[in-house]
Amino acid sequence: MVEERLQKILARAGLGSRREAETLIAQGRVKVNGVTATLGMKADPERDQITVDGHPIPKPVSQFTYIILNKPQGVLSDHALHEKRRTVYDLVPFPGHLFVVGRLDYESEGLILLTNDGELANRLTHPRYGKEKEYRVLVAKRPDEKQLEAWRHGVVLPDGRRAAPAEVTLEGVVREGAWLRVVMCEGRKREIREIARTIGLPVRRLVRTRIGPIELGNLKPGEWRHLTPDEVERLRAYAMSESLRSGARRTRRVRAV
Repeated sequence: MVEERLQKILARAGLGSRREAETLIAQGRVKVNGVTATLGMKADPERDQITVDGHPIPKPVSQFTYIILNKPQGVLSDHALHEKRRTVYDLVPFPGHLFVVGRLDYESEGLILLTNDGELANRLTHPRYGKEKEYRVLVAKRPDEKQLEAWRHGVVLPDGRRAAPAEVTLEGVVREGAWLRVVMCEGRKREIREIARTIGLPVRRLVRTRIGPIELGNLKPGEWRHLTPDEVERLRAYAMSESLRSGARRTRRVRAV
């Protein structure tokens, strides 16, 4: 394999964006064959030993894998170190490490992407890039317009943080409550549930249906498949593009007055 700039190798290994990789190098945390790296240095990821904080980075793979999974309820989105509960890795037998793109909490379900393309995973998950994720959310009762507008403009949460704005649409009313369509460009763990609870709309069910251009489609819970070449091309183009939303802001804390 030919030599490449070190920041590109680090980004592809899932250690942040290229700019973040440059910061790691500038801080002296990266070594190549035992020698502290400098900005502009090149390396061969197959031949050279590259470490960050003393830990070897993952070796490059000859071919990237892109998988879409419909995560069922009652499955963890990551490894369970001290638990015996099922994880997405139990559902997708793959002989190497996969990054989870779009973690969902234990009770939630729907679209998750798994890939060994670290740079793409970072571009799709880091809040600074503002990539869209779409959900169908069943709440316990029909919301009024005031509740919907509060969600759309960013709810102040009990800990003082203001959640980022979101697109929220009432899809329909059912016996169990009401279905909402929610599109967000960022999302902390369990944030949709926290927002809904704050405005008096407890969540009964939460299903992610889309990440960027990739839709869940007719995959049944627990089913998975490889993305098609066309889907991979569209996903990579979307991931590497600038944010579609200039208003994709990070969750911020509101100062009490």
